[in-house]
Formats: sequence, structure tokens, C-alpha cells
Amino acid sequence: MSSPVHARKAIHTFSMKAAKLQSFLGLRVLLAAALAAFLLLFSARTLFPSSTNPPSSHALLHGGGESCGKLPAAVAETLVHYATTNTTPQQTAAEIGVSLRVLQRRSPCNFLVFGLGLDSPMWAALNHGGRTVFLEEDASWIESVRAAHSGLDLESYHVRYDTRLTDADDLLALRDHSDCVGADLDAGPESSSCKLALKGLPAVFREVEWDLIMVDAPTGWTPEAPGRMGAIYTAGMAARARRPGDGATDVFVHDVDRSVEDRFSKAFLCEAYLEEQVGRIRHFVVPSHREKPGTPFCPQN
Repeated sequence: MSSPVHARKAIHTFSMKAAKLQSFLGLRVLLAAALAAFLLLFSARTLFPSSTNPPSSHALLHGGGESCGKLPAAVAETLVHYATTNTTPQQTAAEIGVSLRVLQRRSPCNFLVFGLGLDSPMWAALNHGGRTVFLEEDASWIESVRAAHSGLDLESYHVRYDTRLTDADDLLALRDHSDCVGADLDAGPESSSCKLALKGLPAVFREVEWDLIMVDAPTGWTPEAPGRMGAIYTAGMAARARRPGDGATDVFVHDVDRSVEDRFSKAFLCEAYLEEQVGRIRHFVVPSHREKPGTPFCPQN
């Protein structure tokens, strides 16, 4: 990816820091505390599954009790990172809480994230024991994040987008096109004739049944940016194509205060599937359409 894209990412990150400066310290403490509490409880549940009275947090941290477990090294590194960093996550504490509640219920799970960002180590740690995959538009940014977090082994892949924000209105009209709303669930995005279906995704996208999908990329704040139109559509189709018996897919879309994220999430993830909105994040629960053949693309509200 070109250096201008990377520069825009840096400029955007800087502006986010400036806008959130006053609340940063409180957010950092809350984020670190929430992450620590979740991982402590998760570790206790995992390490002592047969015990009706798992060791106290003091025993876990200081070696008391009959047995002692350690947090995985990657999780420990993540905790230290967020306790000491001066970077601000892309989402507010309240917005993070929406996904955190689902992860507390469903992890370890398969979690697909469109975008590799300042909060990626957090998502991977909160899904400890599961598989968290990041799809990123900027190859140089992937290398930067890997270098900064070499001990975390974040699974990330470079993807390319061929849309532009200036195409958004025309692409939204595809909501009424049979190639998109009537797409064959067995075909996958590579074989789809819908212009919104993302091509060239890594094999892992097709090989894994995703429990959670978060759309927080690609970039979408300048006219020439690719926008999230294709990511939103493809996330919704992956959820609809899920194998019967695996349950619904939790899909999160960030930055719904912007026109594209607002309109496309309602149109292609369906308002009837909207579970919750907090701040700039929406949480949809999209069922598998394989379980009930003939299920309409969007049910009536």
C-alpha cells in the first residue's frame, strides 16, 4: 500500500488522540481493568475446570493455594502494553463493552476483524484460546504492527479493495439487485457476481466458520478511500452462509455516525437483526439462512 495511505492512517490516529485527550487516562485504566478482570476469570475457569471453589485472585497472582496457573505470555504482554501505553484505542470504553460482553459469552471462538489497529492486541487477548484474524488494507502498517508487537503473533493478512466512497450511492442501490440479495450461499464472494462481494480474500476467510465479525476498516474518511461498503456486505453474507447448527454470527460495525456505515449496515445487515447500538458501534445478530431455506434477505421488523 502506498505511503499516502499510511500517512492518512497516522494523521487520523493523531487527530483521534487529540480529540480524546481529556478522557484518555480514565479510558486506559478502565480498559486495562476490564481486560485484566476478564482474563483472570477466564484463566481461573480454564485452569481449574473441576473445582467448585477456584482459587482467589490473590492466590492466582501470588501462588497461593494448592495449585497455581500462569497467564499466557501473549496475554501478559497485552496487559502490560495497555497499562503503560500512551495510545488511545479506536473505540470508547462503552463501545468496547458491547463486543466484550459477547466475547465473555462466546470465547474462545473464531473472530474476524476488518482492520488492524491500536486495539488489535486487545481483541486477540480477549479471545484467548480462540482464533482472531485481522484483514488490513495497508501492507506497510501490518509490518509496523508486527514489529511493535512481535511477541503477540497477531494473525493478519493484506487485502485490497477496489471500491471508493464516491461509488457508495451506486453500490447502495444493489440492495434491490438479485445478484446481491439473492446470491448463492454456496458460491462465496469469489464466485459472486455482486459488485459488493470482496475478491481476493485469504483462504482462511472461506475455511473458518466465524462466530464474531467486526467491521472497523478499511479507511473511509476521504472521497478516494475504499470505504466499508464491501466489508459490511461480505460480513453479512458470511453470516448468512454459516453451516446449520453453528448458531448466529455476531457482527459489529464501528463508525456508524458516518453515512456509509450507517446506511450500508442497515441495508445489508438488516435493521431487524440489530441487537444493540452504543455510541458509534452497532451490534447485529445475523442467523444462518441455511437453516431455513427461503429466509428473506432481511426479515420484516
